[in-house]
Amino acid sequence: MRADEIRSRFLDYFAHQGHAVRPSSSLVPGDDPTLLFTNAGMVQFKKVFLGMEEAPFTRAATSQKCVRAGGKHNDLEAVGVTARHHTFFEMLGNFSFGDYFKRDAIRFAWELLTEEFGIPRERLWVTVHHTDDEARQLWLEIADISPERVFGLGDKDNFWQMADTGPCGPCSEIHFDLRPEGRRGTEVSREEFEELGEKGEFLEIWNLVFMQFDRDADGELHPLPAPCVDTGMGLERLASVLQGVDANYKTDLFTNVIARAVEVVGVPYEYDTPQGVSYRVLADHGRATAFLLADGVFPSNEGRGYVLRRILRRAVRHAYLLGRRAPTLVEVVEAVIDRMGVTFPELLGRREYIVSNTRAEEERFLATIDAGIKLFDQLAPVGGSGTIAGAQVFKLYDTFGFPVDLTELMAQERGYAVDWEGFERELDAQRQRSREDRKAAGIGVEADAFAMGWEEVPGDTADQDFAAYRATAAQTDILTFRRMEDGRMALQLRENPFYAESGGQVSDRGHVRGDGWSMTVNEVRKVAGRVAVVGAVEGDFIPGPVTAEVDEPPRRDTERNHTATHLLHAALRRVLGEHVHQRGSLVAPDRLRFDFTHGGPMTPDQVSTVEGMVNEAVWANYDVCSNQMAYPDAIARGAMALFSEKYGDVVRVVEIPGVSMELCGGTHVRTTGQIGLFRILSESGVAAGVRRIEAVTGREAFERVRRDERTLREAASLLRTREENLLPRIQQVLEQGRDLQKQLEKARTSGGGDVVSTLLASAASLDGVRVVTSSGAFGSVDEMKALGDVLRERLGSGVAVLAETEGGKPMIVVVVTDDLIRRGIRADAVVREVAALAGGKGGGKPHMAQAGVGDPSRVPGAMEKVREIVEGLLAGAPA
Repeated sequence: MRADEIRSRFLDYFAHQGHAVRPSSSLVPGDDPTLLFTNAGMVQFKKVFLGMEEAPFTRAATSQKCVRAGGKHNDLEAVGVTARHHTFFEMLGNFSFGDYFKRDAIRFAWELLTEEFGIPRERLWVTVHHTDDEARQLWLEIADISPERVFGLGDKDNFWQMADTGPCGPCSEIHFDLRPEGRRGTEVSREEFEELGEKGEFLEIWNLVFMQFDRDADGELHPLPAPCVDTGMGLERLASVLQGVDANYKTDLFTNVIARAVEVVGVPYEYDTPQGVSYRVLADHGRATAFLLADGVFPSNEGRGYVLRRILRRAVRHAYLLGRRAPTLVEVVEAVIDRMGVTFPELLGRREYIVSNTRAEEERFLATIDAGIKLFDQLAPVGGSGTIAGAQVFKLYDTFGFPVDLTELMAQERGYAVDWEGFERELDAQRQRSREDRKAAGIGVEADAFAMGWEEVPGDTADQDFAAYRATAAQTDILTFRRMEDGRMALQLRENPFYAESGGQVSDRGHVRGDGWSMTVNEVRKVAGRVAVVGAVEGDFIPGPVTAEVDEPPRRDTERNHTATHLLHAALRRVLGEHVHQRGSLVAPDRLRFDFTHGGPMTPDQVSTVEGMVNEAVWANYDVCSNQMAYPDAIARGAMALFSEKYGDVVRVVEIPGVSMELCGGTHVRTTGQIGLFRILSESGVAAGVRRIEAVTGREAFERVRRDERTLREAASLLRTREENLLPRIQQVLEQGRDLQKQLEKARTSGGGDVVSTLLASAASLDGVRVVTSSGAFGSVDEMKALGDVLRERLGSGVAVLAETEGGKPMIVVVVTDDLIRRGIRADAVVREVAALAGGKGGGKPHMAQAGVGDPSRVPGAMEKVREIVEGLLAGAPA
């Protein structure tokens, strides 16, 4: 049975059992900062399980894309080595939100496995939590399974909890007997069962979690009023069972992909060889790379992008071990798209983007790995011996992307030991830095306490009406309120005109006024499916009728920027290509910022063209329409969806007919003409393959135009010309500057001919040391220094003292050759003595120094003393 059929039959079975079949959510949890990646089927329902959201269904089923390659759930180094570990996999699951519980969950699982999929009953074993007598009895009753094949295990194996506190409960696992045929089905003790499970002879294929408790801060368990069910079954494992193979990599999910890698590399694939491991890594990492790129993760040096980069580089390294020195993973990624694109159309829709970025990252790393090998050659040269320091191993790992097993393998080949303790110290330090960065970014932070402690207003049980799309003010009532620890008040209004920050658009600000009190709204947040406004209250707060008003000018400016962002996105795709996708945005009253995928800087002409296209759309005054429709219908119509956003069944589509159509929950202008004017301020790079445009619209764009005009007027005034003549005037000034520079360079070098020869001919000799002294018209200090440089080069061994006494500012410059500097004779010491005789002072460096002249009339006398000064210094200097 092919994996595609297994997936379909699983979902169809639960659809017939009244479950809402939900599409897989993105690998990037759009509204869950506690996770790096979606790593289980329950992630998209987490807020439902926590009671923070209410789903429109009470039972659901999914085939969820998952990645476990970073943070707590990290299987990366085991991939390719074991038969079961993957970075990317699919989790089949069925869920009950206060609907059915243990009986039906067990019945569904047993019926699906034994009847729908035809797995022999005698090859299935079950574990329950050792305290869960109810689940044990249900298994015996429903499955008619022997009591000797139901084991009670402890918390480690059969108790699940989301966090230290909150929903939790016992779980029941179903295992498949993989023992050799002669031993298969024979009874074992619990201890033997656990031991054989460690050896892989019993394979866990399905886990049924029964969330029936709420664990408080003291660790006490309290029964939940509406127990839930959360199950998970890996498609890859189930496929290996149903296809009768002993490893996930032997299923049809991988065989075609591995075959493509073999075709590209040209080395035979044998399972139990190092080459076999490398091919399996390529296949697994090709899947992870394709799906992560499709869901908007981009290779970088931090967060999710860093994990993807490590996956990519680990794959490149294994291709390298197979002897391949050209991009290889990109070919595997294309095979993944061909294999899975029908089931996951985002792969087909973003093929060009996925392929081009995989290739570019491979090419970058192939250059890097060569540099890393050069460093390794320095650390462990062929024919040598010793230990490679842990810090150097970590540098190879962190800077050059060398997995530790590559370093270990290369070290063994050359007879070197590795300081693994030192490496672990460096790695621990990096992990600590990563934890601090994640904490600062909000990743790993548990559910916000803001959701707790709300007080309902008696008699008003209506749900909240989100009015921000149609109004900026409302006469309404308070549904619930909460007094914050910092003294502010948080309110949830029945009719709410305030927009809470989402999708890059910043929150509104404004006021809420009640009877005898008012609140300045300085924060807007989402909580439990509603919007809450937060601020300081003046007066005595009394729940009742209120007037809620959004500050209108900032809202309108924000709307201009948001609609302009959609026009910008469309223009970029037309000018640069369909590979352009949004990677982030900021929509504020005073500006917009738009990050997008593109391989290099835009040319000035491209920037100008995009700016012109957006303004043409503004001046065309198109209508801006918004409609609610089913998510599949919106995508089928061509609506753009953000990579990391989580969408429901019904989505809001914002359309500018003929120009742009995107899924968007933000506020917009009614017609594009209300934007007024659009100006791009800058285009820059923010990460590899990610560009950023910053722009302004409306009143801010107008202010920028006026500011630029003022600058032009002031510049024209400074250059004594008219504004229309400013450019040729600037060109004239630049040309004059270039002419002056040429004259200066000529002056600096003109002394290198006859003047230098004349000065050298006049030099006095003191025991082989030449002393040049000269007073005259040498020009500026720069010209004197240029002449001094030439003299230093041609003196051989000596000192030169030049004094400007005619045309320019009185100045003395001294130069000393390097051999005399080594004997302790320095130009700064000479110039101080000479300058003192002329009533001046100075200083500088050992090879060249300068001084001002206090009394020009004393310069000739000072110059006559130069020989005496140098003689004195030579007398005290070593030979």
